[in-house]
Amino acid sequence: MPHSTYLPERMGSATLTAAAPVEAGSFQSVALVYTAGYFGIDDTGSIKIVQRFASDMGRPQLDDPKAANYTTVEASNGAVLDVRYDPKMNIRPWDKTLMIRVVRGFLNEGDTITVRFGDRRQGSPGMRMQTFVEPTFEFRVLVDAFATYNYVELPEQPSFAIVAGPAVGWKALLPTLRRTGETFRLGFKGEDKWGNPSDQVEDRFALSANLPVEGLPTHFSMRRGQPAVSIEGLSVSEPGDLVIDVRDADGRVLCRSNPLRIVADAPLRSYWCDLHGQSEETIGTNSARELIEFARDRAFLDGMSHQGNDFQITTPFWNELNELTREYNQDGRFIVYPGYEWSGNTGLGGDRNVMFMTEGRQIHRSSHALVDDTADVATDSNSAEQLFDALKSEDCVVFAHIGGRYADIKMAHDARIERAVEVHSDWGTFEWLVHDALEQGYRVGILANSDGHKGRHGASHPGASLFGAYGGLSCLLAPELSRAGLFDALRRRHHYATTGCRMVLDVNAAFDADARLYDDDPNVGPTRERSGRRAMMGDIVQSDADTVELTIEAHASAPIERLEIRNGLDVLETWRPFDDAALGRRIRVIWEGSEYRGRGRQTVWDGGCTLEGNSVERFAAINMWNLDKKIVQTAPGRLSWTALTTGGFGGFDAWLADARAGTLRIDTPLVKCDVPIADIGRGDLVFNAGGIGRAIRLFRLPNDNPERRLKLTRRIRLKREGDNALYVRLTQEDGHLIWSSPIYVFRDKPA
Repeated sequence: MPHSTYLPERMGSATLTAAAPVEAGSFQSVALVYTAGYFGIDDTGSIKIVQRFASDMGRPQLDDPKAANYTTVEASNGAVLDVRYDPKMNIRPWDKTLMIRVVRGFLNEGDTITVRFGDRRQGSPGMRMQTFVEPTFEFRVLVDAFATYNYVELPEQPSFAIVAGPAVGWKALLPTLRRTGETFRLGFKGEDKWGNPSDQVEDRFALSANLPVEGLPTHFSMRRGQPAVSIEGLSVSEPGDLVIDVRDADGRVLCRSNPLRIVADAPLRSYWCDLHGQSEETIGTNSARELIEFARDRAFLDGMSHQGNDFQITTPFWNELNELTREYNQDGRFIVYPGYEWSGNTGLGGDRNVMFMTEGRQIHRSSHALVDDTADVATDSNSAEQLFDALKSEDCVVFAHIGGRYADIKMAHDARIERAVEVHSDWGTFEWLVHDALEQGYRVGILANSDGHKGRHGASHPGASLFGAYGGLSCLLAPELSRAGLFDALRRRHHYATTGCRMVLDVNAAFDADARLYDDDPNVGPTRERSGRRAMMGDIVQSDADTVELTIEAHASAPIERLEIRNGLDVLETWRPFDDAALGRRIRVIWEGSEYRGRGRQTVWDGGCTLEGNSVERFAAINMWNLDKKIVQTAPGRLSWTALTTGGFGGFDAWLADARAGTLRIDTPLVKCDVPIADIGRGDLVFNAGGIGRAIRLFRLPNDNPERRLKLTRRIRLKREGDNALYVRLTQEDGHLIWSSPIYVFRDKPA
């Protein structure tokens, strides 16, 4: 226990009034009543009412009785109270704190302090509740009865259930690569406005497909209390790209699935994974068991890993995690890896993620900062170098991560173990980590995961917190759905990463003469090699040729905005599925980037734009996941917005009344510019704003772009010195990004 354990049963009690259950993201008035215990509360004593770090309930405010989140505090005996709110005034994960100190007077046994979160008595709409589902949302109360600032947690804490709202959007999810005749499933769910699977759906739906699907029913039903449906045992007998439409009772299309490519033969299949997330036992919410079940049954993942902060993982919880992964792992159905997030201080290497092939392995923590039992402190690895040394004989995979701390892979990296970098998570998009690796000559794959804290593993909406992005996914290309199969894909870098969409991507290289393909990186030791003329994403190849033919094929889940072909840090080509003649009245305004690498990376883009000599007929937001951040039209030629980025991008499309007339004036804290509409074309107009990739970009699009497929072949000239790290980044019009892991081609033979 991090706090005093002195006589908690004599420190009082707390009760809660709420209209339970409470809809996620709704406005409510909730009263918490603390009743003093035997000791009362002495003069200058205090109580804390704390929430979890991950909660995005509205921030209590004490000043405006008509505004949202207005909070009042009263003592029944008239004692004068000092009240303040601080998001970091208690021990994590219970760090969001309403501090109530008795500054004149004291409390006797039976006296009460009443806290009204969202006090509506003077016109406030109430307190905006947490935006994600939690069966036991808890206000934890701590008492300093003796004015010593040594707090005691009450033995019973008040809580209530937060549930999903009605469905406002729909998702139909398929795998993305299967052989003819192989079975697969279709997952379907309705989501409320905050991205929670809704259990309020009660309806009958119709299914239709563009290819004949064996086992696909014409209709299915959902009943209230059922948050998702899985239709199993489907198969397709002929090659093609399958999509399935879901319609309501009136025949209206509610959603279209992501594409599933059916091929006659393929050595590898696609398996979608989220390899990084936390639960309430560390800094997240909902239990580890609930996290696993959400990933399997509501996000329809093929694989996952729980990655709690190591300095919060007690030995009993580590043992429990291992039991859970053993229980839920099932080859051929759902893969769960035991693992943890090594959360070392930035100066000692920063965040890494460790996944083991089997249970029962020793956890090498970065510290025991929040683990009181120091019996195994000698097993700690305080620096990344120590971690790599401790893991050198383990059957494990490590990847570098950017969270609160960032991984400094220039300081520490072990190519034998650290096989990938995480380019995207709920925290944002961090291409600079990929660039760091390529600058150093590392041969790493590219992953994306959620690092979700809100119990929505594999479908990780950021809610209303400073988490700026929807959580990522990784598509692993493996021969089978097993721990061994997915581990082999990770070690060979046979995977691609997305910011949360599911789509088909294939990148391969063809050589004019036999090249050497290595089973592992020859820079780190002897490895098997074979001759061949084709390589896939993640492969390491030595070739004497001057050029290589690169083929990229994609079937996206939304229209394609652009594709960048890259060699290391160089963009060789930016391809778009339309030419200048197709451009229309639609312009896109993008804000992007981060302040710097550390925790304070958020960049605020609040501002607006004025269109002089023209008007906006309609607009659509892009990557505006936090519903509290909005774009509004205040006049025919005026848009205003509140927005932030944490490395990724957001923005909007605007369809103008006239394609070329007028001037666009943008006014934000970081960028102020005037741009003639006629100057906005297919290429980016970039207004840099310092930081890391921080800028506003403007460009023009067709009025409607239906292109979701591409197949390109390019002859790439190879650099003679060092690696040619050949990979692509694809941008969908809906704001999702996709990265292939590089194909590493080098000219000189390894030493």
